[in-house]
Amino acid sequence: MELSEVLSIWWVYPVSVIVATVALSSGISGALFFAPFFLLAVGLAPAQAIGAGLMTELFGTFFGALNYVRQQVVDFAIVRYLLIVTVPLAIVGAFVALIIDPGALQAIFGLALIGLATIMLWFSYRGSRRIGGVTPNAGSFQGETGPLRVIRARDGRQYRYVTPGKAVSMVLCGFGAFLTGLMSSGLPEINTTQLIIRGPVPTRVAVGVSITVLTITVFFASGIHAISGEPAWQVVVWSIPGVITGAQIGPRIQGRIPPHIAERVLAVLFIGVGVLVIGLEMAS
Repeated sequence: MELSEVLSIWWVYPVSVIVATVALSSGISGALFFAPFFLLAVGLAPAQAIGAGLMTELFGTFFGALNYVRQQVVDFAIVRYLLIVTVPLAIVGAFVALIIDPGALQAIFGLALIGLATIMLWFSYRGSRRIGGVTPNAGSFQGETGPLRVIRARDGRQYRYVTPGKAVSMVLCGFGAFLTGLMSSGLPEINTTQLIIRGPVPTRVAVGVSITVLTITVFFASGIHAISGEPAWQVVVWSIPGVITGAQIGPRIQGRIPPHIAERVLAVLFIGVGVLVIGLEMAS
């Protein structure tokens, strides 16, 4: 790796700041942006782009999770039982990504982007009708099967909600974790959405939980790529400082943009990127 090669892609840093800020304020996987960015703009191979996306995401989510923990809005009871399935399935996905044909991996990545974006749009339109204020009425919990949880944030705000059933949450997040190991994204999109829709868990708590689960899960998945793959160090030396910077901004602005608006804009963007990724693979 030559110094000139590293310096020539300095522009990865400001892009990484913007991506991390958007991702950590909305609960969306940063690697959902980074993998196609590294693939299409930087020119990395599919497995390299996914590995670099995971390594970059790890640093951004780590500092982002610390911010949510300091705000005292992370429900660790949910985090603990989700990690039982997310860590092993993310490791399996990472190994599959390293052995699958690069062309097939790129096509799968493009299709998954479109699929995740479609899910985001559907849940966004459905969820915007259900998500109300910060503290739902206690009477609305009647008939729910999960326990009532109360989270008191550091700023004094109180969040009362019912946690979704464990079995369904673990199945959904296990599938999302496998996708994250395979193509660097899927877990936070599925996790954040299912917490908000099925609880509904307040958005701030749902994002805090999702970022924390993602951080620990990605630590193991990115380790597999770093040990067994070919890490693109010339890229991550710019992207990692960028996401660390963005991680200081994202959690501070969370909630200032209506979540359903941000999700719809991002979903449309992901559909476009997914179509482009598939089109490039078919044209090659």
